[in-house]
Order: sequence, then C-alpha cells, then structure tokens
Amino acid sequence: MKLTIDRGAFMKALSHVQNVVERRNTIPILSNVLIDAEGTSLRLTATDLDMEASDTTIAHIEKAGSITAPAQTLFDVVRKLPDGSDIGLLLDTETRRLTITAGRSRFALPTLPADDFQTMSKEDAPNSFEIPAADFRRLIDKTKFAISTEETRYYLNGVYMHGTEVGGSVKLRAVATDGHRLALAEADAPKGAETLPGIIIPRKAVAEIRRLLDDAAQDSDVSVATSESKIVVKVGDAVITSKLIDGSFPDYTRVIPQSNAKILVLKNSEFKSAVDRVATVSAERSRSVKLTLENEKLILQVSNAETGQGVEELEAQYNDDPLEIGFNARYLLDVTQQIEGDDIRFELNDGASSARVTDLADQGAQYVLMPLRV
Repeated sequence: MKLTIDRGAFMKALSHVQNVVERRNTIPILSNVLIDAEGTSLRLTATDLDMEASDTTIAHIEKAGSITAPAQTLFDVVRKLPDGSDIGLLLDTETRRLTITAGRSRFALPTLPADDFQTMSKEDAPNSFEIPAADFRRLIDKTKFAISTEETRYYLNGVYMHGTEVGGSVKLRAVATDGHRLALAEADAPKGAETLPGIIIPRKAVAEIRRLLDDAAQDSDVSVATSESKIVVKVGDAVITSKLIDGSFPDYTRVIPQSNAKILVLKNSEFKSAVDRVATVSAERSRSVKLTLENEKLILQVSNAETGQGVEELEAQYNDDPLEIGFNARYLLDVTQQIEGDDIRFELNDGASSARVTDLADQGAQYVLMPLRV
C-alpha cells in the first residue's frame, strides 16, 4: 500500500472514527483503525464491536491495499503534523510497519493484518428516512443531557426515538430520562419516519452522531436507517452503525404533568445566574436549591450547616398561592442551558409534585423535574 493524502482531509476522516476506539482493549485489533486504499479513495473504519464508524476521503493512491494501525497513535501523529502538508503512507512489506512521512517528519507504526479486523454485519433496514441535519442536531442537543448513567437501568442509557401523532400532525420525538428528570424534543417527522417504532440509541452512539453533525452543512440532510437491532446514520461520506439498546423504554408520558396550574415565568439568563450563585454554598451531595414563590417574586435559597447560606431574590411573573419547592441545582442549570428564548416557564402544582418546564421560544421541547425535599 502506497499513497499520498492531504493532511486536512486525513485529519477530518480520522477524527470521525477514532473516538469509537476504546482506550483500553483486551483485543489488540480493536485498538486499531482499518485503512483501506483503493482507486482514488481512502476508507477508514473503527469499531468497538457495538458500534462502527467509517469515513471515506480522496487520496492519490499509487498502490492499493489494506492494513490496520493503532488509532490513537495515528491520530496524534497526524494532528501534530503541519497544516497544509501532504502525508505519505507506505506499508513496508518486510517489517509490516506503516511509514508516515510529511516534510522532514517520519514515523513508523506497528500494524496488524486487515483480515483480522472485525466489521459489523449488515442487515436489512426496513425503516429509513432523511432528516435535516439541523433538526437531528436539535433533537439530540435538547435531550442528551438527561441520559441516565446508571448501568443497572440499561434501558435508560440512551435516547428513545419514535414517530408519534401530536395535535393532528406527525412528529419525530426524542426522549431521555434518568428517573429524576426528563427531556423531550420533537420535530416534524420526515417522510419514512412517521411510523418509526421506538428505538433506544445508546449514549456513546448519540455522542458520535452528534460529533458528525458538527461537520454537516446547516442545510444538508442526514440519512437514517434502522432495523430491530441497529441504526445506521450517514452524514456526507461518514457513517455510524450502532447496535440499539435491547430493552423497553418506560411509558414516559405518564410522568409528564398535564394539569399543573401554577405558572412561573422568569428571565432565563437571570435565573441561570442566580441558581449558579446560590448553589456555590450547596452541599455537593444534594445540591438542593429551595425556590419560594410569592406574588411577582421568586426567592432562591441554599442553606448548609457546614458551607453557609445563600439567598437571592428575582422578579417573576407569578400570581398564585405561595409555594415552596426544591430542585437539584445541577438539573436546573442543565435545563436553563437548553432555553433559546429570553424566558423560561415553570408549570407547578405543589412542593411534592414534578414540574414541567418549557421554552417559550421553542414549543417543541419540554422538560420534567422531580422535586427534592427542602
């Protein structure tokens, strides 16, 4: 194998695949990236057996061939080479080393045979659609923060996505929850997604898909295909194939409050800053912030015997009975970061019931927060 490739193109393709590789592997070949050179294309593939990422870029290939090389080392080498340089790749048939050259720099990396590399099996994907990259990016961004990290509840370790009818129109909906909070976002369902059965996309796959979307043009479309066990997402020449979580996502609609009548509206930027300030003295373990609602006023309070007390008062749109309720400060801040408009709206019932939070500038997203004792 012998080829020359632009450093920028090589770097971009490597960045799309190398994060799939686990840093610690008991199977050596899984630490490597598959390099396949043929015709005028260089294809890179990495896998952890649950997910596979590949990308194709243009290269000047003098001799076709395939080999695997350490993904992290190769990425670090290419990252540190000068911008705009041409990189030469040559497989030494005697030493089985992959030689990398650029200007006066020269590296030789160990390799393993391409035949030992395990690619994920292909299968029919009965559900397929194309969705604007901006819509897919929004669905992920509005929900990923609420994915559970508790491995025992594996069915919550991802984003649940499905087609559903809302108010006479069909939506593609994404939901994530860790049992203490819930995030929901929806967009108009593209053709082919109207009847998408519920799938759970694993946390790692969500992160890699989101990373690919950073490089997608704002007005471009993303191809999505799903089967009972896999999802395939294509962004340009880059492809992510991942196993889906095999489990049943809970009926999330049961925890979304529908009759909370007490309405609180605040300036989101002011609320976010106030929560951040008073949480400075909260106990790291609970991070509880008490919200006291009074007429046209909100008082935020944190009191801890060891670290002190913090109180802040904000002007608010609230005209109902006084109410005290507590929330995890981190969860409040996570939600405020999703708000795009000027105002954040809370729908409340009492101090022991979950609150529904919405963005007045984005009616297609909503959040549910469970209260803490205060």
